[in-house]
Amino acid sequence: MTAPDPIGARTWHEADGLHVDVRGLPPPQPLVLVLRLIDGPQAPPVVILHHDREPRLLYPELAERGWQASHLAGDPGEVRLRLEPFVP
Repeated sequence: MTAPDPIGARTWHEADGLHVDVRGLPPPQPLVLVLRLIDGPQAPPVVILHHDREPRLLYPELAERGWQASHLAGDPGEVRLRLEPFVP
């Protein structure tokens, strides 16, 4: 089931993690939403991010927080990332 986030993102759970669709949101809303999600007390272990552009400003913020991103295959025109805490 898809639920809207207060700033307009759609979220849903699947076996591979919490999916967050920020496509169509103007900057900096996608960045703010992701950081709020992973900084929260109940941060999910895996976030699958659906974005319509490469979130270049997100990568250093993830690294600062001990998270990493890896690209996944997505729909045409979509940047899909798997976000998870870095495990050495």
